[in-house]
Amino acid sequence: MIRVEGLEVSYGETQSLWDVNLEVDRGEAVAVVGSNGAGKTTLLNAIVGMLRPRKGQILFDGHRLIGLSPHQVVRLGIAYVPANRELFPQMTVLENLELGAYCNIREKGPLLGFIFRLFPRLEERKRQFAGTLSGGEQQMLAIARGLMSRPKALLLDEPSTGLAPLLVQEMYRQLQQLRDEGLTILLAEQQVPTALSFTERAYVLENGWVRLSGKSKDLLEDPSVKRAYLGVA
Repeated sequence: MIRVEGLEVSYGETQSLWDVNLEVDRGEAVAVVGSNGAGKTTLLNAIVGMLRPRKGQILFDGHRLIGLSPHQVVRLGIAYVPANRELFPQMTVLENLELGAYCNIREKGPLLGFIFRLFPRLEERKRQFAGTLSGGEQQMLAIARGLMSRPKALLLDEPSTGLAPLLVQEMYRQLQQLRDEGLTILLAEQQVPTALSFTERAYVLENGWVRLSGKSKDLLEDPSVKRAYLGVA
């Protein structure tokens, strides 16, 4: 469903991604893991049209994405949840969700029903301002708003950032439910064990290069991954 080939991205004179190749099959959950500054966010921003690569190709469901604006990418079926969530704090939970359905307005009712079954806490707080929610609730809302576009693929950037361990577990249980229902998921994470336990395959990004890739369970046992990310000598 998603194919990245020979991708290179620069910020001015500084190159951030080098010859990145990545694939995500339909219905698959794939992780991009690495330390802060490895290029994970840059990769996701390039896929959704927020950055224009200097070289390479990005395909989604047979469509070329390079040159498209972010709202065109959304209409093709990609929802992106950035690390800083980008909620509207002075709008209610319900209003934030309704904004997520701007390209799917006729299905707003059924989509809200689905969201509230998946995240019952959001229904309890639907009249509350988004800025007054806890960190975990704001992350739920950010993911839920992305789902309101009824995407074919969900891209998540550091979804566990700032969350307590119990909230991270709860969020990944909800993501597991979405994955079980067939949603394609590509996530970037610093919490390597959590990401590798959730996904089927993964890419290890380091200083803008893909250093390792393969089945997540194999990467969990890789000595270099253990040393770099799991604190195992």
